[in-house]
Amino acid sequence: MLGFLALNAAFGAFLGFLVAFAIIWLDLGGLGTSLSRSSDPVLPALMLAVPLALTFAAAVTASAVMIMPYRKKKQR
Repeated sequence: MLGFLALNAAFGAFLGFLVAFAIIWLDLGGLGTSLSRSSDPVLPALMLAVPLALTFAAAVTASAVMIMPYRKKKQR
């Protein structure tokens, strides 16, 4: 059960990093251009990617909890 949740959390984090990469690569809102002209582009990129990864990981894990099979402790 914990492995299932960890796998879903890792998938969500990967999805969040992928979305952050896509936002920067597609230059939405001029973000990619601003980062390329910055003297230190790593910190702003991380400030975008890490919260997105955590949010997506939490959302995917929550959806995994909701679809998990439920067994009653006391079977009648």
